Amino acid sequence: MEFNWLFILAPIAAILALLFAYLFYKQIMKHPEGTDRMKEIAEAVKVGAKAYLRRQYVVVAIFFVVASLFLAFLSFVLKVQSRWTAFAFLTGGFFSALSGYLGMMAATSSSARTAHAATESLNKGLKIAFRAGAIMGLVVVGLGLIDISIWFAVLHYLVKYDLRLTTVTLLSFGMGASLQALFARVGGGIFTKAADVGADLVGKVEAGIPEDDPRNPAVIADNVGDNVGDVAGMGADLYESYTGSILSSAALGASAFYATQYTLNAVILPMVIAAIGMVASIIGIYLVKAREEASQKNLLNALNRGIYGASLLILIATYFIIKTLLPHNVGIFGSVLTGLIVGLIIGKSTEYYTSSSYKPTQFIASQSLTGPATTILAGLSVGMISTFIPVISVAVGIVLAFWAAGGFTSPIHGLYGIGIAAVGMLSTLGITLATDAYGPVADNAGGNAQMAELPPEVRTRTDALDALGNTTAATGKGFAIGSAALTALALLAAYIEEVRGGLLRLVENGWVFKDIIKVVGSNDTQAIINWLHHATISDFMKLFSVNLMNPKVIVGVFIGAMMPFFFSGLAIKAVGKAASQMVEEVRRQFREIKGLLEGKAKPDYATCVEISTKEAQKAMIFPALSAVLAPIFTGLVLGVSGVMGLLIGALSSGFIMAIFMANAGGAWDNAKKFIEEGNYGGKGSDPHKAGVVGDTVGDPLKDTAGPSINILIKLMSMVSVVVAGLVVAYHLL
Repeated sequence: MEFNWLFILAPIAAILALLFAYLFYKQIMKHPEGTDRMKEIAEAVKVGAKAYLRRQYVVVAIFFVVASLFLAFLSFVLKVQSRWTAFAFLTGGFFSALSGYLGMMAATSSSARTAHAATESLNKGLKIAFRAGAIMGLVVVGLGLIDISIWFAVLHYLVKYDLRLTTVTLLSFGMGASLQALFARVGGGIFTKAADVGADLVGKVEAGIPEDDPRNPAVIADNVGDNVGDVAGMGADLYESYTGSILSSAALGASAFYATQYTLNAVILPMVIAAIGMVASIIGIYLVKAREEASQKNLLNALNRGIYGASLLILIATYFIIKTLLPHNVGIFGSVLTGLIVGLIIGKSTEYYTSSSYKPTQFIASQSLTGPATTILAGLSVGMISTFIPVISVAVGIVLAFWAAGGFTSPIHGLYGIGIAAVGMLSTLGITLATDAYGPVADNAGGNAQMAELPPEVRTRTDALDALGNTTAATGKGFAIGSAALTALALLAAYIEEVRGGLLRLVENGWVFKDIIKVVGSNDTQAIINWLHHATISDFMKLFSVNLMNPKVIVGVFIGAMMPFFFSGLAIKAVGKAASQMVEEVRRQFREIKGLLEGKAKPDYATCVEISTKEAQKAMIFPALSAVLAPIFTGLVLGVSGVMGLLIGALSSGFIMAIFMANAGGAWDNAKKFIEEGNYGGKGSDPHKAGVVGDTVGDPLKDTAGPSINILIKLMSMVSVVVAGLVVAYHLL
């Protein structure tokens, strides 16, 4: 069987990334944690985060067992799916959870060390926090690529599957990663925002005490939430985005270059690009440093230096890789370039709309002078307006990536180019995720400094790092959402590939499809099989009447467009319900524990952690279940055309809604911090209280519902791919 030695770059780069993650972890652990009080606080946060994840993984494991039994039923009883599907699904979920857990362990071990380093200088604090974020980035890309490499080698070289069947089977691995990511994002998001809202509303607004004050009963739960939601949840989220882009592109490569000498090269190209991205990201990480007492713009420039350096290295190396693997399709380099540029544009747009250095966030802060209502209105308007640049950028990027890969001559090649553009956008994930994950570490460091009563200048430095973290987190979400749009579009084409595979399995098992017999003009099984092997995507569109005049497509579009709203409503409602319990508990403790507000008694932190944990576990199940069941039931009722409509509707509304939520929430948060820097009356003033209310409204948008939508879009696509054979065989209409 054909073998290309460039494929070896993928597992080698993955191992290298994991080795550097371990190296950074050992370097961080050499730094002191500070005083005994700082160690005590950090340990309480770590214990709470580990306890939450243990309980979450028990619930998720039950869900995964049931789902894998369903997939095994499809494979071994109905015979409409590959027999390896359930196993790939389980490993995808396991590695997604593992990447989040390892990143969280690094973050909880780094917060006190960051706070202690900030007692010496801003740059030292940045270095430790950023190295902790880099661990998350490198663990995600390392585990993702090594798992893909192993499964590809097993299915193609040991089981001897052809490349089409190998790549489509691998998409079930992506479904496992997506499902775990959704649980992690929704559950972690509910936990962290319930604690955050409760701590802010009662502590800052009602009691008038500072953020992260040790007298606040919800403060430990808030810090635990930063780790389970913004670190473990985000790690699982971007693991899913990263692997999804590689897997969908590989599946399209197998189809676009089917029966040519370049089929294998097209399949491994996204893996090789990802490998190059890992090496470039490691180099970029070493380029990040800032001078002492730098402004937020200076800090942003320090991080951007690393990202831009990594992007440039990837571009140079990728050109030669494409020229080697696909010498007659060098235009695909234009697709990679497009993906990187679109990613950078989305990042800069997000930075503009969410950083307090620019007018949109400053405008929100100015509206706080007239109260919470105008603050909320300003944030909503900024969030809505901020969708323009990302949507236009992705739209232009889709057309350019499609054109560069030769899509106007051969549509399947153009779709492959769009998939490669998503890989290009996420190729720097090792460092872009580092800039994202460092934010919660800086936030926890600030909390540690406040609770340990370190000098004010330490909190000033950690606040500077935290404010930057809000912007980089929003930028990271922009990358994830933009790549989700491109990946979901590529998965639409991959869905048709799995429909092809499902039909082939059914025909070989004796099923008769009258519509195909009409198209082929013969009921000869071999003739039908030959047609299925060589049919284009356009042929399948005609076969299943996927067009805007088909009411099944329109109904699917409506259902799909509704799903992000329904899903977000469930998530935000869960945050509100848990937050109201948290508010009541904090009020109760302030009222009943004598001497608490005077600092003469200790609060009951454990009860607040338990409230967030319990509500998050309960509330995360139904949203995840709805995401899995929607494509299954839509497919069983409306068939392939209905599923295509569902995925298009979910992609179009979900993409825009996710950007709006992420940017509005990030802008509200930084508007509050802009006021806390001394503008418009500073901390404790009426504008500050209005800013806190705006931040509270934005919290579940930017950290729970918003980032979960891009997972929702891809999970629905992945589920559709995995159950395509079932839908083809048993749909009602």
